[in-house]
Amino acid sequence: MNEQPVRLVPRSAPAATPERWLVAEVAALFDLPFADLLYRAQTVHREHFDPGEVELATLLSVKTGGCPEDCGYCPQSVHFDTGLAAGKLMGVDTVREAAQRAKQAGATRFCMGAAWRAPKDRDVDAVAELVRAVKEEGLEACATLGMLGEGHAETLRDAGLDYYNHNLDSAPDFYGEIITTRDYQDRLDTLERVRGAGVKVCCGGIVGMGESRLQRAALVAQLANLAPDYPESVPINHLVKVAGTSLADQPDLDPLEFVRTIAVARITMPRARVRLSAGRQQMSEAVQALCFLAGANSIFYGEKLLTTGNPDVAADMDLLAKLGLQARRT
Repeated sequence: MNEQPVRLVPRSAPAATPERWLVAEVAALFDLPFADLLYRAQTVHREHFDPGEVELATLLSVKTGGCPEDCGYCPQSVHFDTGLAAGKLMGVDTVREAAQRAKQAGATRFCMGAAWRAPKDRDVDAVAELVRAVKEEGLEACATLGMLGEGHAETLRDAGLDYYNHNLDSAPDFYGEIITTRDYQDRLDTLERVRGAGVKVCCGGIVGMGESRLQRAALVAQLANLAPDYPESVPINHLVKVAGTSLADQPDLDPLEFVRTIAVARITMPRARVRLSAGRQQMSEAVQALCFLAGANSIFYGEKLLTTGNPDVAADMDLLAKLGLQARRT
């Protein structure tokens, strides 16, 4: 890999953002002594956020399984036999009840995921009704539905959608090792449509898929260099290994390397909410505490993330109490 600036940006976006991060510069952050890196990340964090506050978000799979993509980490892909049965899109009443439970449990953002490669017009119209139901409960609404076509982001925006999630997953040069059914530019095009519609961007990646540290740096640089600005919300996911997927036997990532990734994301995207996302169930309380110290200020909250487990509500509240952290209120 060369160490030039990451140049993949949406085609119609400006050529540069006010601050461009070279991959080499991001890699140098990864290479800092651990204490120095966390000190720098915590300093940046305190400049932009209340260090004692954590956003709680809930993620619901509103349409599970049957996805034609071949993402190597995903149990919802039709390319893998994971024992997951495909389902239809949930109805409005079911989603409304889930949103009510999430709000009662302290969540302020409600995220909905549907296993599509690219939704059809009628699918987007149906999800728009779900968005309206979530907004009526007083929650921020986020959706992740795959690649969006022309007009889709506007339909979701008009329904009240606050955020659209579409992760880059990996560095550009590692992407083809994980996914072959779409290319990197497809993802950037969807992000461009979301930005163009005035919807906030939720975009991050997955670490622990076999990438090198330099490739982790390239992923963070790609996110930080997105034009016209980096995402408002950046979920950092730790690979959850699911039997039947092509990454089921991937060696474990060193937990401190994951913490480093959180810290580097905080430094390079200081105004973003950095979300500690998938993989928390496999993390000790000590590792999660280090992630908060490194600048994570949002978590997915509840029993399940789409189709994989997550620490339960009581355990999360107990951990936050131990650390002296409080849930963000809208």
